[in-house]
Amino acid sequence: MSSSPNQKIEQACEDALVKIKQIGADDFNDVESKLEYVIGSYRFDQNPVGLYEIGAMALTKLKKYKEKKPRQVSKKLIDELEKAIATA
Repeated sequence: MSSSPNQKIEQACEDALVKIKQIGADDFNDVESKLEYVIGSYRFDQNPVGLYEIGAMALTKLKKYKEKKPRQVSKKLIDELEKAIATA
């Protein structure tokens, strides 16, 4: 069974959140709390709009971080987030 676009964006945002928490850099404080909020909000109301919006914000920050520290952020994480956002 393939997952729906909403499930994919939820999973991609969750994976990004886990990575952001692992990195623990101050650059991510705002996006970390926003991701936590929109993931919880989506689970409550099933409206994925915030996931796409904040997922895109997280993607931008993760790409910038990857430029500075390429080994800390996997290409797979970036690719999955990009694909999930593209389904919007």
